[in-house]
This record gives sequence, C-alpha cells and structure tokens, in this order.
Amino acid sequence: MNSNRQNRTIRHSGVAIAFSLALSVVTTLTAAQANAQCAEVVSGLRQPLGTALSNQGNLLVSETGTTALRSARTSGRISIVEPNGRRRTLLRGLPSGLNDVGDSSGPTGLFMRGRHLYVLIGDGDVAIPGPRPGTALQNPHGPSSPIFSSILAIHFSAATERTTTGFTLTFADQTALANGHTVTLSNGGWDKMTIQLIVNFPNFIPRPLPDVPNNIELSNPFQLVAVDDMLYVTDGGRNLVWQVDLPTRAFSPLVVFPNIPNPLFPNLGGPFIQPVPTGIASFNNQLLVTLFRGAPFLTGVSTVEQIDPTTGSDTPFITGLTNAIDILPIKEKDACDNEGATSYLALQFSSAGPFFQGPGLVLRFDDPAGPPTVIANCLTAPTSMTLNKKTGTLYLSEDGGRIVAIPFQ
Repeated sequence: MNSNRQNRTIRHSGVAIAFSLALSVVTTLTAAQANAQCAEVVSGLRQPLGTALSNQGNLLVSETGTTALRSARTSGRISIVEPNGRRRTLLRGLPSGLNDVGDSSGPTGLFMRGRHLYVLIGDGDVAIPGPRPGTALQNPHGPSSPIFSSILAIHFSAATERTTTGFTLTFADQTALANGHTVTLSNGGWDKMTIQLIVNFPNFIPRPLPDVPNNIELSNPFQLVAVDDMLYVTDGGRNLVWQVDLPTRAFSPLVVFPNIPNPLFPNLGGPFIQPVPTGIASFNNQLLVTLFRGAPFLTGVSTVEQIDPTTGSDTPFITGLTNAIDILPIKEKDACDNEGATSYLALQFSSAGPFFQGPGLVLRFDDPAGPPTVIANCLTAPTSMTLNKKTGTLYLSEDGGRIVAIPFQ
C-alpha cells in the first residue's frame, strides 16, 4: 500500500525514540549490497498486501485493487505466484472501493491452513472524507459491496491450484455471501472453488466529535492468524484484535490498544498517536502483534506486542521500531533437526520518520531486547513477508506491485 493507504490503514493516529542502532547498521551497507539482496519475483501486481504459502510451494498474494482499471470496484484479486515468477489468477472480482483518503481498499490479509484460504476484505468505500483530517463520514451512496470488512474462507483443491486460470466472483455472488449462502464457482469439470463468509464485521461505529457529530470510526481488518478453532484478526481502523470462534462464527474484541502521546504536538500532528495494529503471528501459545503507529509516523515508536489469547493481556515484546508492519517468529533447528533457539523477523514499512523516510527493512532479533541484525534494506514500502522454510526463501510484497525474494537460512 502507498503512503496514503498506509495513512488510512494505519489511520490518522508516539514517543520518538531514535532507533539509532538499527539505522547505523543500515548506513554501513552499500547500495550495491542492498540491491543484491532483493531478487524480483514478479511485478505489476495491484497493490499486494498479504501473502501466504500453499502446501504446493506457491505463494498466494492478495491484491487490494487499483483505481486505474475501468472495473475498479471489482479489481480486488488473489493471485498464485509460482517459484519461477509465473503469475496466475486464483480469484478475480473481489470488491475494492475508493476509501476516504482516495486509495483502493479491497483484499488485505491471507492465512492458509490445509486447503482453506482465509481472506480479509478491507473497508472499501464505506466512508468519505470528513470536514477535517482525522475524520470520516458514512458514504451517503452506501458501500459498493456488502462484504467489506469481512472474512472469507475459500476452499480449492491442489489440482485446481496447479492448473486453474482463475475464477470470477460476481456482485450477485457477493450478495449471496453476505446473505449467508455458500458460493460454488466452476470452470467446468473438477475445477471448482467454494467460498463462505465467516464474519461480516460492522463497517463502522459512531465516533462523534464536538465539531463533527456524525464522525465514524471504520473497521479495517488487516491481517489474521488461525489457532485451533479461533481466528485472530488485527483491525487497523478500530485499533484492536478481534477473536473469531470458527464453529459458531461469534466474534468479539480480544484487546484494544491505547493511544500514546505525540511528543511533536502541537508542531506536527495531533496530541495523540494511534496504535494501528497490522501484522500478527502465533507462537508458543501467545500472539505477536505489530503496532505500526499512526501519523506523524515517527522513528522508534512502533512495537511488537505479546498478547495472551486467554486473557487479552498485552505486554511490549520488541520496542523501538519504526512503522512495523509484520512479524515472523522462527524456531531454529540444529544439524540433527532438533529445535533450538528462536529468532524474530520484524518488517518495517520504512526506516525513519516522520512520514516514511528511508527504505523498508527486515530486522532479525535473536533476542527481543535487541540489538537487531539488518537482513535487508532493499525494500520499497513492504507490506508482508512469508518464509518458505524448505527452499530458504523469504518472500516480501511491496505496495508498488512487486514480490521480491531474499535468501534466508
């Protein structure tokens, strides 16, 4: 997502703590070294936001859409990217709307378990800009899709994944999903796909302000993880993590993150910085959640939080980050395939603030207290990362439309 979309997902919105150690490491890398780290796998995607690895070794990519297409309202797409870089469409016609900051908003996070792919749909065109920055109003014409701010479950076979050239979701299909029906798509023969709507979150809640009484706060689900019979979803608009019971499809907030003071107020930004949860992972019966932090997007105020899913308790896990957008815990193994130490990869959308300065970074923490090692600084506005452990390849999506690969052992 570009800076406008990031400002939306990470909607409006800390304390400036200079992450000097990581930045000093970055400056020791030459441009040639940085460029050598990232190998382009595919380009020309429609603002890729989420990635997931299938059990066939393909990368599945959510593309939130583009305003450049005539069919912009259905330009959301899920693509299959093969290891050789070949892209095929898995599902086209997903909703994508122009959001309140003028950017496309459609499919966001992905999580694959077995042959089920869970897909988040963002806030779309539910709202229009409010009378001043930091405010939004309900779209008087209504949203262009009934399934914005939702979770879809898509099932397709391995044979379909290997051969399909893509299924198309129609508006009638979207309406059927919103009404609780299962949608089955077919390209003839055995090439089929089934889709269900798991949860349709409220598009917004009222958030009246003295000068904007009809102001609203939008839901904007961004990333998710499945643990047993539960889904956990970060919501960058509502600043919370949802818990979703898969058997009953009941949902409720697990944890709501508080604002922090803006040390640059009143010279830059408002008095508070919003948390804006983005990436999420499950590890050792705990959840790890990145807090991107909102405008003015300062250096060093972003964190990774550890959440106890049984109590909702929240404790800082990694601090001093900048625009953290994804987290990936990695359990190391020794030569005998025994489990060893754990390291953590943190993905930063940019390396300095305010307002997204410097390249995106992959940082490795062998100890959550630091210091980190810079794995890559060759990224432009990265949005997600997925590791193929079998091949030792770390895939990263970039808002500008690329997937790049970095060797990682």
